[in-house]
Amino acid sequence: MMIAIMLNAIVIFLLYFPELENSFTLKAIDDFFIIVFIIEAWIKLAHLGPKAYFESNWNKFDFAIVVLSLPTLLIYFYPLPNTSVLLLLRLFRLIRLVKFIRFIPRMETILNGLARALKSSVFVILALMFLNFLLAILSCHFYGKIAPELFGDPLTSSYTVFQLFTVEGWNEIPQTIAEHTDNSFMIGASRFYFILIVLAGGIFGMSLANAIFVDEMTIDNNVELETKIDELQAQVMDLKLLLEKQIKKEGTQ
Repeated sequence: MMIAIMLNAIVIFLLYFPELENSFTLKAIDDFFIIVFIIEAWIKLAHLGPKAYFESNWNKFDFAIVVLSLPTLLIYFYPLPNTSVLLLLRLFRLIRLVKFIRFIPRMETILNGLARALKSSVFVILALMFLNFLLAILSCHFYGKIAPELFGDPLTSSYTVFQLFTVEGWNEIPQTIAEHTDNSFMIGASRFYFILIVLAGGIFGMSLANAIFVDEMTIDNNVELETKIDELQAQVMDLKLLLEKQIKKEGTQ
C-alpha cells in the first residue's frame, strides 16, 4: 500500500502540469488508485469486522480518506461542468496522499507528542496572540496614516506585527516609516519601538513557545531514560543488599 500511495503521488504530481492535466491516461490511473484504496478498506472490513476495524484510529483515518475521495468518481456517472465544483472534487485527490503518514516510523508517538506540546504551549500562544492584537491596534493608531500599506487597518497591522514576531525583514518596516516622514524624533522612536516588538514577541515570546513545544515533544525520550536509570538504581540496590548479606554471612562463619 505504501508503494501504491507513492505511485499515486507521482501521478497527482504529473496531473498538475498544465500540459498533462487533461491526460486521460493519467486520470484513469489516478482513479484506479481510488479503487485500490476502496478494495483495501473493504478487505479489512471483511476480515476484521466493522467493530474491530473501527477500533483502530488508523483504520478510521483510512476510511475517512476513502470516503472523501469517492466524489472524484462521480464524473463517470454524472457529467459535471468545468466549474468550481469540479475543481473542488479534484482537490480531494490530494487527501489520499495523507495516507502515507501512517507508514512513518513511530508516527503515533509523534502525534501524541504533538498533541501534548500543543496543550502545554497553548497559554504561551494565547499570550502571543493577545500581544499581537494589542500591538496591532497600537501600531495602527500611530502609523496607520504614515504607512497604510503596513498599518492601514487592524488586520494589516496584525499581519505586520506577526512578521516582526518572526524576525523576518523586520528592519525594512522602520525603514519604510522613515521614508514616509521627515520627523527625526518619530524616526528614532519608531526604530526603538519596533526593536522592543522584536525583542518581546520575536526573541523572547517565540523562543519561549518553541522551547516549551520542543521540550514536550521530546519528553518521551526523557521518560524512557529516567525509567532505565530507575531500573539501574534498583539493580544496584539489590546488588548492594546481596553483598551486605554475603559479608555478614562470612563474618558469622
